[in-house]
Amino acid sequence: MRHISITKTTTSKVDLLDFNNIPLGTTFTDHMFICDYENGEWLNPRIEPLALIPTHPAAMALHYGQAIFEGMKATKHINGTPLLFRPTLNAARLNFSARRMGMPEFPEDLFVEGLEKLVALEENWIPPQKGSALYLRPFMYADEAFIGMRASTKYKFIIMASPAGPFFSKPIRLYAETKYIRAIEGGTGEAKAAGNYAAAIRPTELAKEKGYDQVLWLDGKDFNYIQEVGTMNVFFKIKGTFYTPSLDGAILDGITRKSVIELLKAEGYQVNENPITINELLRASKEGTLEEAFGTGTAVGIAMINEIGYKDQTITLTKGNKVGQLVLDKINGIRSGEYSDTHNWMVAIEKETA
Repeated sequence: MRHISITKTTTSKVDLLDFNNIPLGTTFTDHMFICDYENGEWLNPRIEPLALIPTHPAAMALHYGQAIFEGMKATKHINGTPLLFRPTLNAARLNFSARRMGMPEFPEDLFVEGLEKLVALEENWIPPQKGSALYLRPFMYADEAFIGMRASTKYKFIIMASPAGPFFSKPIRLYAETKYIRAIEGGTGEAKAAGNYAAAIRPTELAKEKGYDQVLWLDGKDFNYIQEVGTMNVFFKIKGTFYTPSLDGAILDGITRKSVIELLKAEGYQVNENPITINELLRASKEGTLEEAFGTGTAVGIAMINEIGYKDQTITLTKGNKVGQLVLDKINGIRSGEYSDTHNWMVAIEKETA
């Protein structure tokens, strides 16, 4: 293991936080993990007080978009031990994204060790409420000052943390987009590239103006095959069987998606990973066989869906999300230690790692 230097703040802000009223995405912990890439290697891994980062105006990430990120959560076991949820999968997916974006891979053992040390240092920031967590944002961006179209030679890898409450407190309404696309096979949809999310902002705002919460993304060729929901993977229960779009090069290989599939199968449900069309959903809705729908992702956990607008038609889900709620309770229970971690997903963070 590499030596990670730690410089602690002398003025923690944790006592100023109201854990019962956490502002979404605007509150950050005291420290961050940083590592620099120069001359073909990652150097100087360190944890230091959260601060602004000096950036040259010609930093290549600002001009050519070499920027990727991950999202994950730290929770606490009922015995008080901080926990991480499947961090090695995040490390592997970050490197998948890095390869797609022409960026250097980050050592996966250092990724996990950096997380562990940062969370150990910031454990007082982990909200105690059920469904809440310390959201962790590892990210990498091109930091070389150069105007020119090529891969950067300098990068920064950073992990920052932000306490977060439940993302959606009620079921959401979706607008099936038929003009804009999120991703297409051969593009960057299966990577967690910053540009994917930038391209989604405008259509999402338009959907919200129509009274919806998120976009239901369809394929970029015929606007027929379902891809994702907002920044989430999606599941549908039809005639007792669950369906989720298969990974086709345009869909993110979600870690929560993977976990939900495993949990559903453990509960005895059949899960089919295959292409799903909006017309199939419309038909199932008319026949009364569309029973549940929910999105899955790190930030949201499980987001229940109760309506989908498509052109001049509306799909209304009136049967509730009984199984979706069961899966959400299971995931939250495993994260808190209330349920046995039979899948060995959780990684305990010991005090001595700080």
